[in-house]
Amino acid sequence: MEHARPLARRPLVTLLTAAALAVSGLTALTSAARAADADLARNGGFESALDGWTCTAGTTVTSPVHGGTAALKATPAGADNARCAQTVSVRPDSPYTLSGYVQGSYVYLGASGTGTTDVSTWAQSALDWKQLTTTFRTGPSTTKVTLYTHGWYGTGAYHADDISLTGPGGDTGQPPAAPGGLKAGSVTSSSVALSWSPVPGATGYAVYRDGAKAATVTGASTTVTGLTPSTAYSFQVTALNDAGESARSATVTATTAQRPDDGGGSSDLPAHALVGYLHASFANGSGYTRMADVPDSWDVIDLAFGEPTSVTSGDIRFERCPVTECPNVESDAEFKAAIKAKQAAGKKVLISIGGQNGQVQLTTAAARDRFVSSVSAIIDEYGLDGLDIDFEGHSLSLNADDTDFKNPKTPVVVNLISAVKTLKAKYGDGFVLTMAPETFFVQLGYQYYGTGKWGGQDPRAGAYLPVIHALRDDLTLLHVQDYNSGPIMGLDNQYHSMGGADFHIAMTDMLLTGFPVAGDANNVFPPLRPDQVAIGMPASTNAGNGHVSPAEVTKTLNCLTRKTDCGSYATHGTWPALRGLMTWSINWDRYSNWEFQKNFDAYFG
Repeated sequence: MEHARPLARRPLVTLLTAAALAVSGLTALTSAARAADADLARNGGFESALDGWTCTAGTTVTSPVHGGTAALKATPAGADNARCAQTVSVRPDSPYTLSGYVQGSYVYLGASGTGTTDVSTWAQSALDWKQLTTTFRTGPSTTKVTLYTHGWYGTGAYHADDISLTGPGGDTGQPPAAPGGLKAGSVTSSSVALSWSPVPGATGYAVYRDGAKAATVTGASTTVTGLTPSTAYSFQVTALNDAGESARSATVTATTAQRPDDGGGSSDLPAHALVGYLHASFANGSGYTRMADVPDSWDVIDLAFGEPTSVTSGDIRFERCPVTECPNVESDAEFKAAIKAKQAAGKKVLISIGGQNGQVQLTTAAARDRFVSSVSAIIDEYGLDGLDIDFEGHSLSLNADDTDFKNPKTPVVVNLISAVKTLKAKYGDGFVLTMAPETFFVQLGYQYYGTGKWGGQDPRAGAYLPVIHALRDDLTLLHVQDYNSGPIMGLDNQYHSMGGADFHIAMTDMLLTGFPVAGDANNVFPPLRPDQVAIGMPASTNAGNGHVSPAEVTKTLNCLTRKTDCGSYATHGTWPALRGLMTWSINWDRYSNWEFQKNFDAYFG
């Protein structure tokens, strides 16, 4: 039997070379695979404040930080666990690794909407920075995943930093085309209104001023504020979507106006503004007034009202007045065209949420988020400039343990603040924010706040104060309803009642001077700027209790802006930059032959 032929032996160097090539090939494949992965989390180090994140109670701090110069600090309170989240594009049926560094007790890091099993990981107690890591695989049709971090109720602040999601990037398509039709509209000493043609497929727009990004907005218009008087500026716009940013539009230039002699304030409203509510969804005894028929004297027009589908849903709807109630109502197209015409003339048109019948209680995070999305839908549908908060009745009240207006705990208050901040961040610096609380919710806070130290008080007393305070840097105008009010104690410790200039003077002096809340000298509500304050008055005797004659309106303005005609009440200052007047309503003023408007025009004309 012939022996089997021995196998030829390869030289050792050949084997080593082959092994090296195999390892090299494996390394190349691994590198290629890794090259397809990326960190998909936007602003995971919080170096750009909260850009990309939506937080219920978060801010950025410079210490402590894990990396870079900033980190997230979020404080759970009441029914809020201080959740911060962002949604990213992913590929279906792909593996991902989520990681981040945290400090604090009971800090969670997770991902939802994975299409398979949602994941989270947590640290029970992290005195120093601790890395949290978890993995997941997306479902066969999953293209979006939400990353989040949150703390636990009542356990104190937590910190998070350097959050990353590693894996294949999602198919985000192509960036949109560059916007066209960019033009400048109304110009003031500190602002320029811009508008452009909408771009198909765009989810937002970036506005550039003199080559630097000035704002990011969702609609095809904005007002760039904070400008220097008598200065030329150049503007461009880009369109945004998940795939990226378009090329820049053609440049438009505009020169700001000279600053008004009377120091008209920092907003792009006139130095003295007239604000009125327009019955857009009903008529009542005043009749329906078409948007195009609102005289040019009105600088801010509040559309009354957006109302919720239920008290706690947060789902706000705005319905135009039906023809059966308002026979002369214009079409939606005419209504929208009239809004654009008002804006082109420098007017602001807002959606007012609430009113007497529109009780809004944002008791949950879901209601808060629905409020944001539904209000955004109204603003976008009609091309509006912002939001007026007209919460009345039982919309706002304070929990028994909520005693500090600077650090509110009650969900309906905390969620409202969070929702408005989210809207402000979404629409940018041009977003106009106004509020129209009743005196019960504001000035009554000088005597009573919530249920009080020993309980038994109305939990609604002063309940607007934490909202105003938390949003004071975002607030365009506060116009308290100085009507339908009971007697209110002023800073002279005397009760003041409706019916004359004295009431308006005392109530406005409180806003411009500040006051201790519930008599606590260590807990003072700081004064608002005079350009943030307008005085709310009924337009006529038909409009509501507390109407005063034009002569009394003039006395009120004389006292507050010139310190004359003050009567028995001694104000704590003189405020020539007081922004102006608000009235309920434009419709009722028209019904009364424009008496309120004519008096305003004569005084500030």
